[in-house]
Amino acid sequence: MNPYRLYLVTDDQQDLDTLKTVVKEAVTGGVTMVQVREKHGDVRAFIERASAVKTILQGTGVPLIINDRVDVALAVDADGVHLGQSDMPVEMARRLIGKDKLLGLSVENEQQLAEAECLPVDYLGLSAIFATPTKTNIKKEWGIDGLSNAVAQSIFPIVAIGGINASNLDAVIATNVDGIALVSAICHAECPRTAAGDLIALIS
Repeated sequence: MNPYRLYLVTDDQQDLDTLKTVVKEAVTGGVTMVQVREKHGDVRAFIERASAVKTILQGTGVPLIINDRVDVALAVDADGVHLGQSDMPVEMARRLIGKDKLLGLSVENEQQLAEAECLPVDYLGLSAIFATPTKTNIKKEWGIDGLSNAVAQSIFPIVAIGGINASNLDAVIATNVDGIALVSAICHAECPRTAAGDLIALIS
């Protein structure tokens, strides 16, 4: 079972109750991994949100990943952490979380992709495939060709993120990418369960 297939990244603008509902519904619908993202810098709130999601995921087999913050991942005993290029260095994070936890890294250009090959990570998040309103500081749009080349080149599983929706999903899947990460397409769907179910059916 590929845990990266349908990778939900939570929306930090949604309140705790909405977050819990979205995660519960999305996992029922078929989401295979959940990353809790919190950009406001309130660590206590981050821990509260991460703990709430962890409770929902218990017994589902769906891993809980924490965005950026190794301390929060350790505090809630998450299944892993996902780092950006400006976060804690990967080697240091690996020492702190141990060898059994998942460690993901965002790569934003070809140079970072090449450098990542010798790092102690489990998977790479290729960001951003297409321009997106949730990410305003995009360094590069990989596009379908860039994604295809990265999938062919990397020794690690690759998760595609950024601007992926129903209109371009087929093209993204056709690159044989290991996973597709989504925020709006699930978090803002009328029914996150149906949205996740439809997406997983397309991916499979």
